[in-house]
Order: sequence, then structure tokens, then C-alpha cells
Amino acid sequence: MAQEEIIFPNNIRTIRLNAGMKMTAVAKKSGLSLSAMSKVEKGVRRLNQKQLLTLCGILGCKLSDIFIKADDEVAEQWQAEMQRRLDENETSGLKIFGSGVRVLRKKVGKTIAQAAKDAKMTLSVYHKIEVGQRELYEDEVADLARALKHTPETMFKTIAELFEKGELTKQIKKVGEKVRSVLTPNASASGMDLSGAIYGANIYDSARKKLVPVFGVPGDKNITFKKSDEKMIVSPVNLENNVGMYAIIPNVKRMGTMFPSRTYLFVDPDTVAQPGDLAILLSEDFEKLGLGEKTGANVVMVREDAKGKLYGQVAGPDEKIAIQSVAGKLHKVVQIVIE
Repeated sequence: MAQEEIIFPNNIRTIRLNAGMKMTAVAKKSGLSLSAMSKVEKGVRRLNQKQLLTLCGILGCKLSDIFIKADDEVAEQWQAEMQRRLDENETSGLKIFGSGVRVLRKKVGKTIAQAAKDAKMTLSVYHKIEVGQRELYEDEVADLARALKHTPETMFKTIAELFEKGELTKQIKKVGEKVRSVLTPNASASGMDLSGAIYGANIYDSARKKLVPVFGVPGDKNITFKKSDEKMIVSPVNLENNVGMYAIIPNVKRMGTMFPSRTYLFVDPDTVAQPGDLAILLSEDFEKLGLGEKTGANVVMVREDAKGKLYGQVAGPDEKIAIQSVAGKLHKVVQIVIE
């Protein structure tokens, strides 16, 4: 049987062992079965955004810590294992058969879900057959053939003919390229430094589309601001895919009754706030602020005086901050979420 391809190489096992935690305990706390947790650590199963954040909380690590770095001890082992599995699956009869099934399904105009239902299989089982990760059992042959509008004999014969004609080569390569595109070392497009990650930038960016980093947390007097992925939250649906978005936790003690506890302000750094907008006013230029560097920030209501000059009104009518520079320091709050 072909082996499941590695789609999520990670440091989860290493982090878990360093934390002195058993897999059973982590699986239970994260709401995953032991089998699912084992597959995650082996890299053959991904986690969704919420599961990633939950796991980071359980293990006490950052999201970027999960991805393989060039100087990690396991880096070479992961690379060798991924290549071995890819090579094995490229020449596997299951890979050929699965690619043939996919071609036949498309010829009859069925979606994967429709074909799975007609073949009396779960979507997961059917998908594994198409990608060459599961063999076909004798009692499943007739139902699968019928779903593809074939008899068992004509199904196998047609797939063999497709392979002999080279018509499955493109499909087999396409599957391999899709897997390699996930595994290929690449720079993160999210703007977050993955500190030499060799595998994970693409996966990180995929997760990042639905996650927002919390750059600002309450300080002694205002807000301590730092570009970091140490804390992340799930993005509101209408703000998904905005990788530049960040969140702020307002200092409710300073803001009085303006915000209740557990409030998050979602901020778009590419949108300059106008008079009448709620905004974040930074002490330093956002673009010049390096990863991990700290600065101060205030939640302000943008106002304009009689001379047309902007200022930020903080908690009360008498507490004002002059806005010297709009570019790079004044960002509009685009949504407020109260948990």
C-alpha cells in the first residue's frame, strides 16, 4: 500500500516532548482522537486554524514554532522521509489506479462528493483512493465501478489503457506537484519572519489567512505594541484573507466604560483613519518597526480642531494627543469584537 504523503511537516512532537507532555494528554485537551493526534505529529494530517491555536495554547508555543526550521535537528530526517514517501508513491500501482479513477469520474461529470455517495463510501475513503493512499477492497469494487458508469471489468481495463497511452502521467504529476508545492521551501507572504523555516511558509500563510496576530496588549499607561505572532485569534469571517490585519486589546482600565473586558479591536494598517474614526495611534512608524520591537500605542477617536489639525481624543474630552504624522502611525479600527 502506498504511504500517505506528508503534507504538514512539523515540530509538534519535539515541542510536546520538551514540555514533558504525553500524546494522550495533548490529544484529549485539543479535542482530537489519539489516532488523529498521531497523524498530525507524523505530518500526514493538517490542523485547521482553531486547532492550531488550541494546540499552541496547550503546548505553550507560538504558531511559527510549529514549522520546521533549517537548524532544527529533525530537519534532515523530515526531508529524507518526505522524499522517500514521494518516490514510493510515484511508482505505486495505487497511485496509477487512483489517477485513473479520477479521470473516469471527471468523464462522467461527477464531483468527489457525488462519486463517494454513489460508491457508498465516505468522502475521506473515496478521496484516499483517488490520491493513491488506500487500496480498494473486493466488496467495494462493484459499487465504485457502478458510480463511474462501468462494470468492474471495463473499469480496470479502461484505467490500464489510459495508463498505457500515457494519459494518466499528467494527472500523476499534477498530484505530485501539488504536494511538492506545499513542501517546497518558500518565503512567507504574510510578512511574518519564520526564522529560517524550510518547510511551512506556504502552510503558515494558508492558516494566516484566517488568523489575526494580536500586536497590542494593555500596558501600565496605554498599550504595549509589538509585531509578533506570539498571540493570535481567529479572524471575523468578513475580514478573512487580509494578511495585513492585526488586533489590539484595549486598556479597559484607562478607557473607562468605553470598552468592556475581552474586547478586540481589528485594525487595518493600510487604511488611514479620518476625523470621526476610531483608530490606533502608534508612537513609532509601523513600517520601520522591526519584528519583536516594542513601542507604545493609544486607542483614540480622531478629531479635527478649528485650524484643521488632527488630534486624538483618548478617554475623556480633556485628554488629547496631537497627531504629528498620519502616514505609518495612524491606523483605522475596522471592527470591534466582544467575546
